[in-house]
Amino acid sequence: MKKRNTAAYALITAIILTLSATGCAKNDTAQGQSVSSGETPSLAVQSGSAADVPDISSDDASTDTKDIFTERDLKQTADEKGATVLTAANNETLTIDSEGVYVFSGSASNCTLRVDAGKEAKVQIVLKGTDITNDNFPCIYVVSAKKVFITTGENTENDLKVSGEFISDGDTNTDAVIFAKDDITLNGLGVLNINSAKGNGITGKDDVKFTGGTYSIITDGNGIEAKDSLSICDGTYSITSAKSAIRCKDKDDTSKGSAYFSGGNFVISAGNNGIQAVTNITVDGGSFDISSSEGIESTVYAQNGGNVTIKASDDGINASDKSSAFTPRVTINGGILTITTGAGDTDAIDVNGSLYINGGEVNITAQFAFDFDNEAVLSGGKVTVNGEEVTEIVNSMFPNGFPAPPENN
Repeated sequence: MKKRNTAAYALITAIILTLSATGCAKNDTAQGQSVSSGETPSLAVQSGSAADVPDISSDDASTDTKDIFTERDLKQTADEKGATVLTAANNETLTIDSEGVYVFSGSASNCTLRVDAGKEAKVQIVLKGTDITNDNFPCIYVVSAKKVFITTGENTENDLKVSGEFISDGDTNTDAVIFAKDDITLNGLGVLNINSAKGNGITGKDDVKFTGGTYSIITDGNGIEAKDSLSICDGTYSITSAKSAIRCKDKDDTSKGSAYFSGGNFVISAGNNGIQAVTNITVDGGSFDISSSEGIESTVYAQNGGNVTIKASDDGINASDKSSAFTPRVTINGGILTITTGAGDTDAIDVNGSLYINGGEVNITAQFAFDFDNEAVLSGGKVTVNGEEVTEIVNSMFPNGFPAPPENN
């Protein structure tokens, strides 16, 4: 959402409505152009042919999931032959210090499963009826490994909870029920319930992947947080968070922090953003039901498939200049995008750059449908705004953030 001067906003709106009623406007400037009496500033980009649309860069094109997920990522069961069996115990830290498969079960309080293996070690944790409640420290804590797989056993239900404020581990500010300093993949055929009363549900300081499983996450912080990247191709997710449901951010490097979805079913209720990433968010597939303050926020948003439904009290999609590596842009190539926004200073699609709709179906219910700074091209697909199909993308806002005048009849 762009910040606007409320008093000036109301005054300019009144003036615009008065002038439009008389069909008269004095010399004015919009987007650097002189507007003569009786003219409406050119704030719309007409529908263009496919030839008019810029080439779609790699972050807009559908991605081959083989480039993201390994065979082991995608395998929903572990080879438990020769696996080590671990049982949760009260007030105990169970440490995994070498590569292997570990089956973890049992009920306990203030129990942490700690992975502190070699930098080349691959560790797989199989949860089979694990129920842990901690006061102030992660239930699963990955300190060191090349990669850790957290797999829910078939037909099992697992509960991990932290009830209080998290404490640090030396210089490490642990802040999640599952906290990983290295790459993690979550998968499986079971259920994982996560509850964090004073922090995040899952935090990964490198790459985080989900390829299967059923997840219920309730947090006072962010539901799922990744530093470098988050990639999801399958699974069922119910996320209720006081902050963002899904967040990808490297505070030290704005060229990182991306989210990719090729599948999965998501029901999201968030106090802040439904999905937030610093660089880019790409949706190739999946079903998303998002209720939040702001629906989706990133520098670049690209949708090639899937079904995304957003109910936002602020902007539906906000593409703003958050990354040093990307220019703000929204591109819709396919799938279904449905956005409903609240009244007031909100936009269904707000992009501090350019907007391209090349295919798919876009349905918008909002006071202000589109707010873009550069250009907008509608070359394909079907776009409906407040119940009426449109054939051009009309800017709801002047470049200075005031509402565009209505067209003269």
